Amino acid sequence: MRYLVSLLLLFVLAIAAQAKPVKVFILAGQSNMQGKAKVSLLEYQATQPNATEMFKRLKKDSKWIERPDVWCKYFNEIGNLTVGYHKSQSIGPELGFGLVVGDHYEEQVLIIKTAWGGRSLYRDFRSPSAGLPKADVLEKLLTGAQKGKPKTTMDEIKKSFGSTYREMRDEVNGTLADIKKHFPGYAGQGYELAGFIWFQGWNDMINGEAISEYTVNLGHFIRDVRADFKSPKLPFVVGEMGVDGVNGGAGVKKFKAAQAAVMATPEFKGNVVVVKTDVFWDTEADAIFKKGWKQNLAEWNKVGSDFPFHYLGSPKTMLRIGHALGEAVLDLCGEKKARP
Repeated sequence: MRYLVSLLLLFVLAIAAQAKPVKVFILAGQSNMQGKAKVSLLEYQATQPNATEMFKRLKKDSKWIERPDVWCKYFNEIGNLTVGYHKSQSIGPELGFGLVVGDHYEEQVLIIKTAWGGRSLYRDFRSPSAGLPKADVLEKLLTGAQKGKPKTTMDEIKKSFGSTYREMRDEVNGTLADIKKHFPGYAGQGYELAGFIWFQGWNDMINGEAISEYTVNLGHFIRDVRADFKSPKLPFVVGEMGVDGVNGGAGVKKFKAAQAAVMATPEFKGNVVVVKTDVFWDTEADAIFKKGWKQNLAEWNKVGSDFPFHYLGSPKTMLRIGHALGEAVLDLCGEKKARP
């Protein structure tokens, strides 16, 4: 009898959760939001005797977990939260993030990930209210482009500014306009935009002019995202650049300061947060990389799978970053933190 009561309770809870709007999180950025930590390395680390609980919970009965309560869409890769989006051979912050918000919410969760490698806020993600750079900057870009493609026009140069922003906007709006098409389990309960997670920066960090504009451009970006998605109070989380860890060089520190400076804007107080990712730098992988990863391949293959600008392809780092981003958005929503 007690067993039947428990089953009935679970059924009632499931129906109640289904009746509430889907919690939607947008994860956007460039290559580190894509994620470059290889699943093959995660497989090795998750099966070691000393694997942490964070790794152990990714597997059940020797198979990767699959979370039907957390849907994911990364362009054409669509399904329940799992390791590597089914087809991808790498993980990004979405995995740790999805576990945090999935554990926290009774409602169905939907993660829409829109990320492209090698894109800047200065140019590609430049949002509408930022406008175009000065005329002399555009002329310089046109001259450079015409060296390779003589027929390049000024209109083409201008259209390149904000092109990825528009792609991101269209991808999110297209997904939300037809959730049932992508996720048959959707029962028409509606949705609520619950947070925007931004993890980007490398291409701006290596460009002095882009760094000088980054704080202002990020402010425009936050405002335009909220306006375009008709969510004026949308919680906004920025994953701060953490390459090289807490002891990163002068260039990294300058860029971190430009990212963090957006917090000084009064209108963003209490609804925008910058999350440090340098504290999750994998020092073990870093030491072997610096020692010479090619010369110490056996050691390297146990800890890293990519270069420093991709956080050394460390699954441990990506999981921790995702977890921190998840907790940060819950804090902005004024909700209790999820289980660590």
